[in-house]
Amino acid sequence: MEEEFVDFSDRVPPNINRVKINDAEIKGFNPGLIVLLVVGGLLLTFLIGNYVLYTYAQKTLPPKKKKPISKKKMKKEKLKQGISAPGE
Repeated sequence: MEEEFVDFSDRVPPNINRVKINDAEIKGFNPGLIVLLVVGGLLLTFLIGNYVLYTYAQKTLPPKKKKPISKKKMKKEKLKQGISAPGE
């Protein structure tokens, strides 16, 4: 079995600069632009959804109940205003 070696020294591989690209291959969206649009759309959807839920909750949920003030605090507040506390 004799191995034949092919001499490729006379053949030049295609260079990217010399290859002509069709106009159809150049057209299209930039992948970075697509990612930016998708991420921006998701962020915008998230923010708008949060705003809608917030306004809905403001309309439908009852207001928060205030914590009861302790007797000690009430006594201090009345003394600050100059009103004597009952029982003294």
